[in-house]
Amino acid sequence: MFTGIVEELGSVVAFERPGGDAGSGTAPDAVLTVVGPLATSDARPGDSIAVDGVCLTVTSVADGAFVAEVMPETLRRTSLGGLVPGARVNLERALPANGRLGGHVVQGHVDGVATLVRRTPGPRWDDLELAAPPALTRYVAEKGSVALSGVSLTVTWVSDDAFGVSLIPTTLAATTLGGLAAGDVVNVEVDVLAKYVERLMTAGTNTANALDTAIAASDLETGVAR
Repeated sequence: MFTGIVEELGSVVAFERPGGDAGSGTAPDAVLTVVGPLATSDARPGDSIAVDGVCLTVTSVADGAFVAEVMPETLRRTSLGGLVPGARVNLERALPANGRLGGHVVQGHVDGVATLVRRTPGPRWDDLELAAPPALTRYVAEKGSVALSGVSLTVTWVSDDAFGVSLIPTTLAATTLGGLAAGDVVNVEVDVLAKYVERLMTAGTNTANALDTAIAASDLETGVAR
């Protein structure tokens, strides 16, 4: 688990496609190497590091850099497929059990991407308008939390196909969001609590409907009137 507080800006060293059948499960679709002195300071193979909000498993660490495998599903849902050597990425190590939850609960399981539509500079901050499909915005709430490329942010407004956030000077300087331009895409992870609430409500409705159907069928067979 993460908290959406970026610890450092890493730099992509390599993004390699090893080949093989991506759908067979015999090989990863890509292998990513990232330099991040802080992120790798205590990292070991098997640890989790969020790269632009995507939880990746470290396979090796050496000389201040780590290597992680990127699977087809990750490339399909996120912006990682567009990374090139030299690209900057937001890095965050997994939250320790005794750590501070400075942002909000972030799993590193990206739900999709949003596109920057408009950037409006303020006196010391920037307001961003991002376009996103209704399948994502349905889980976004005004004054709620959303993770954009691994950065925990507060939603300022939301519509059916867009939402807004504001970036303080620290976020502008310490994350990749400071360099976004119109047309750029960001990884979006909506609040996991919203997804669980929807799932529980849907499951509850389906269970109730199934129970009603079963009772009606039983009544029909036995001739019981209710």
